[in-house]
Amino acid sequence: MKILKKKKSWSKFTVLSVSTALFAASFPYTAAAGDTWPFAGEQAHGANQPSVHGYTSGHIADWSPERDPYADMLRSRVPLQRRIAPLASTQANPKLNPNVQMTNVSGDYGNAFIENAPYTNKFAQYHFNFWQYVDYWSPWHGTATAYTPTEYYDELAQKDWQQKWFEFGMLNIPNPTYTDAAHKNGVMALAGIFSSNNDRGQQTYKQMIVKDKKGRYPVAEKLIEMAEYFGYDGYFINQEEQNPNVAVADIPDYVGFMKALQNAGLYVQWYDSLNTATGANTFARTFSDNNVSFLFDKATGKQVSQSFFFDYGMGNNQINAAASYLSGLNAQYGTNFDLNKVGFAGLEAGRDRFKSVNGTALRNKLDASGLPRLSLATLGADFVHAGLDEDMNLSWPVQHRSENDYQWMTGLREQLWWSGPNVDPSNTATSATNTVADAYADNRYWPGISSVIAERSVAGGTNFYTDFNTGHGLSYYRDGAVSNEDEWSNMSLQDVPVTWQWWQDTSGSRLAVDFDYGPAYDLGDSGRQTYKQIGGYDGGSSLVVSGKLDAETFLRLYKTDLSVNKNSKLSIAYNKQATDSSSMQVGLIFEDRTEEVVKVPVPDSGEATKGWRTAELDLGAYAGSSIAAFGLVFAPGEGEIGSYQMNVGEIRIHDGSAVRPAAPAGLAVEEAFADTGEMNIRWKMNADYDAVKQYNVYVNDTFVGGKYDEVFYIKHLPARSGTIRVVPVGADGLEGDAAVLPFDLANTVSDVRVESTADGKMIVRWTNPSKPAGNLKINVDSVNAATSKKPVKINKVVSESTASVTFDKMPVNGDEYVVTISPKRADAVAVSGTFIDTVAEPYAENWYWEGDTLHLPMPGTRDWRYLYVYEDGVLRSFPTTYGVGDKDRIIRGRSTKASLAFSSTAKNVYVVLEDYAGNRSAPVVLRGDDK
Repeated sequence: MKILKKKKSWSKFTVLSVSTALFAASFPYTAAAGDTWPFAGEQAHGANQPSVHGYTSGHIADWSPERDPYADMLRSRVPLQRRIAPLASTQANPKLNPNVQMTNVSGDYGNAFIENAPYTNKFAQYHFNFWQYVDYWSPWHGTATAYTPTEYYDELAQKDWQQKWFEFGMLNIPNPTYTDAAHKNGVMALAGIFSSNNDRGQQTYKQMIVKDKKGRYPVAEKLIEMAEYFGYDGYFINQEEQNPNVAVADIPDYVGFMKALQNAGLYVQWYDSLNTATGANTFARTFSDNNVSFLFDKATGKQVSQSFFFDYGMGNNQINAAASYLSGLNAQYGTNFDLNKVGFAGLEAGRDRFKSVNGTALRNKLDASGLPRLSLATLGADFVHAGLDEDMNLSWPVQHRSENDYQWMTGLREQLWWSGPNVDPSNTATSATNTVADAYADNRYWPGISSVIAERSVAGGTNFYTDFNTGHGLSYYRDGAVSNEDEWSNMSLQDVPVTWQWWQDTSGSRLAVDFDYGPAYDLGDSGRQTYKQIGGYDGGSSLVVSGKLDAETFLRLYKTDLSVNKNSKLSIAYNKQATDSSSMQVGLIFEDRTEEVVKVPVPDSGEATKGWRTAELDLGAYAGSSIAAFGLVFAPGEGEIGSYQMNVGEIRIHDGSAVRPAAPAGLAVEEAFADTGEMNIRWKMNADYDAVKQYNVYVNDTFVGGKYDEVFYIKHLPARSGTIRVVPVGADGLEGDAAVLPFDLANTVSDVRVESTADGKMIVRWTNPSKPAGNLKINVDSVNAATSKKPVKINKVVSESTASVTFDKMPVNGDEYVVTISPKRADAVAVSGTFIDTVAEPYAENWYWEGDTLHLPMPGTRDWRYLYVYEDGVLRSFPTTYGVGDKDRIIRGRSTKASLAFSSTAKNVYVVLEDYAGNRSAPVVLRGDDK
């Protein structure tokens, strides 16, 4: 056999050249929640659908958007919005201190491990709807690294967490649509960096904090570059390695690494999990000399991180100690650290949920008046969706959480967690008896986040609009009619959530309030919601108010700071099913008289509308005032109305200052995957978010999605020909002028087939259109260039009657390609795929010996699966994470860190790599001869 010998040769920076020993399986219990099986049928992941993936330190060090799959489709372009100034008199609880902050570390959509798409045609995912209580959000779930075959997310992996035999990235970037939604609400989105004994296999912090010859931190520099490119705001760093612990000698470099991030303007939150005196994975749950260096470097006087997420057992004694320590630090070093800004006391939301232990844990962080003594943080609050089946005491293969009929439970459970036990942030007293057991929740112990965190808002200026979109729907509505019958999820389209869900002032019966997703939405059997379902006005849902109306009721909706001038108006679109004596008014609370509700009548609002009706109310009489909050007032009129219902589809406050946006320039089809019905389009984005809030994309008259971006992926083309329209939405919520592009995939090349052969040939075949379309240009472009040293970019031109072409000297390494066929007189079509994979790259890292200790960094090649180590011809075995057992190979993502450095007295040692396709590389000799 051919033997390759590789000597030690150091690269620009030795990111992966580390030694470490076996890490034991011992770390604090973290949130448990159900997985979501990859979607099937019509909702299955599209052949060319973008999705988020994880990154090892090696991937980060080598990162560029050109080499990162779908990178340009995974950007958030929405700038972080400024929140309005707090105003205690409009808070649900005026006693709450608005300086107390909130970190929410949780999952995003819930389909996180593989195929975590920014938007798709699946309703039953998690759509966080309480940004008003959060200041920082970070995803927490781990994501498989790029090119992990989806078949590894199999039945075994579903049954047992410890049987997931694939690699999670140390870095988990936020889903860009969640970043969009966070930024719309003034919330910073943080990427998650996690080091642990089990969950990241051979990955270790040492690979992350390496320095180059100039003393710089190349991984940190790439993390800064990635944050800027993808549009998120910083990092939540959780260091939990142990046995061996973090080396004390490494701590200065760890601090330097974090300084590099912080100095670049990124927000860095550190999980308090490291004793700097010993390097042990321990939890001080307060500030001390043994952890403060990750907040502040006393030697240089420089800040290292912005805040600490303290472990979950933090109570009064630890809070007292933290306050005292910061006071001394400020006095000695002239700093001004504020415990509310730098200290976040953690709660195990995903583990303890609605249980009494969680209520007790929260109380332990409050003063005698029931107010938080510092800021708060939760892990795993997405349990309201992800943990539904577990709370139902059901296990795989049951997945009610991903079924449409159970989403009413998710909605109620989320409201109970955030708004409190009465789904009313103005009344957070726990219940004497559990009245929400039908949603597999409990309202006897948990008072809700709203009991301790003051609500925030971004609704300022002179323009505000909402269509009450929650980020998903069972259909998409435009002007009250169904534009697209497909269900959908897209957090980029989520409106600023209703501030108070649901605060009602009334002397009578409370009305039921809900989001109406239309007739297909299951309301459950509890009788809490019994309204006639009509769906949305613009988007996926409308606000519906129903029930017994027996007294005037003020439903408070939004906290605002909206300036009113002589041109100000309020437009409201509403739908009423029956004529009665009731009336609806807009209730305005002005900043200079917050105790008063000024009522502006909606004319004829007691009449049935026979569909949607829009009323425009003149607010000019209040010019010079500032609206501090607003909502809707419902009054019964002549007597009790037993079955009242009002749907509100849109509210717009505007003064005519919003310029109608011009049509975007440069609209073009980047790829039309005609045979799979997918398409990627691009246009020139208006970089002024104050002028354009998003772009709506239509195919003919069918809405297919939207985002504030310059690229968009269409998963299902509703027609094979017609026009694509991209329409900007202005600051007042109205659409501007459309960019229009005709397309015709019905009369062009079709049935494109590509065959990549082991001899380096690529044969492209197709069916020509019935009407000759002129000469055809066939382009082959490799994408991401994961393995090839030089990307493929080649083309041939053939006559219009030709139906196949062959390219020679193509890669045989499994790299990705796009083949595009462009007829002279017809639309171009594309097909994607991978070159045949017949070769595995040999091991090519910077291995070295220290005596009899072999240092064996992780392979950096794209698709390695196994690394075999032969000692005198015998395979060496290695332990696996979760203590599953020794295996006769190093397994990507599942062998322990002990595989990175081990002792061997063998005379001859060589290694062989195997890739995902089963190819084995030529051996690389590490010791001995080549025989």
